[in-house]
Amino acid sequence: MNLDGQTRIRLARPSLDLAAAERFYVDGLGLSVLHRHDAEMGDEFSLLMLGLPGVAWHLELTHSASHSVQPAPTADDLLVLYLGQPVAVDTLAHLQACGGVRVPALNPYWDEWGVTLRDPDGYRSVLCQREWTA
Repeated sequence: MNLDGQTRIRLARPSLDLAAAERFYVDGLGLSVLHRHDAEMGDEFSLLMLGLPGVAWHLELTHSASHSVQPAPTADDLLVLYLGQPVAVDTLAHLQACGGVRVPALNPYWDEWGVTLRDPDGYRSVLCQREWTA
């Protein structure tokens, strides 16, 4: 197996409400809709692929009316975004208006270096003020 810096990564999660998730991740965080599939039949899955154009990863959210899969996030399932600067108060207010809920982090490290928000399905994202250097 040859994993390298160009290896594509897809993080797939179930969603109870793709429209609410889209408000949080697209309208709130600023991700782009890379692909969308709306189920036409009950057995199909609707999906929403989110990310940024040209990057080697994306977040895929799925939903099926006939295959109910409940999201099962824990307090330590995190999507960490390294911003390289503190989160502005108006940015935080905007994310909350888009369906995010600010929550304390399980690991206090994330409260020291960022802000943790729970999305409409209960998954947590950390907006970290630190930079990531490879």
